[in-house]
Amino acid sequence: MTISILNEHDAEAYQELRLQALQTNPEAFGSTYEREAAFSRSFVEERLRPSDDKFTMGAWVDGELGGIVTFVRETSPKMAHKGNIFGMFVSPDMRGRSVGRSLLEELLQHVKGLDGLEQINLTVVSDNEPAKRLYTSAGFKVFGVEKHGLKFGGSYYDEDWMVLRL
Repeated sequence: MTISILNEHDAEAYQELRLQALQTNPEAFGSTYEREAAFSRSFVEERLRPSDDKFTMGAWVDGELGGIVTFVRETSPKMAHKGNIFGMFVSPDMRGRSVGRSLLEELLQHVKGLDGLEQINLTVVSDNEPAKRLYTSAGFKVFGVEKHGLKFGGSYYDEDWMVLRL
């Protein structure tokens, strides 16, 4: 397995996996398959263009992109001590192979070197026990629960808000 920061050259593989995520676990993401399937190639390329404060990491297994996670640092001067993790997904056929753990560990190692970054926040659907176990094992702690944080297909999903203090 190889973990790397994705860039615009990875747009096709990223978009394929991202759309799979939105179909496989639609309740776990704020976006929808229909919305993101309409994104142009140039939009996806721009989305993947990395900077110090925004990047997407990918896990490559046997030449296939099997997992993704995005980090975005807050830009407001009063909030720049915080960053956020979004869009963590591991393809179902790659689960149970430490892909998610490897992605999270590599992301945390990378962001610990960012000057002034003090904490990382994320949200996770409250009943997603495997993801919550992963985040907890990395040191994240729940600091709140948003009831009805997401609504999909007429159903509501609560979200746990988690933080890791660096």
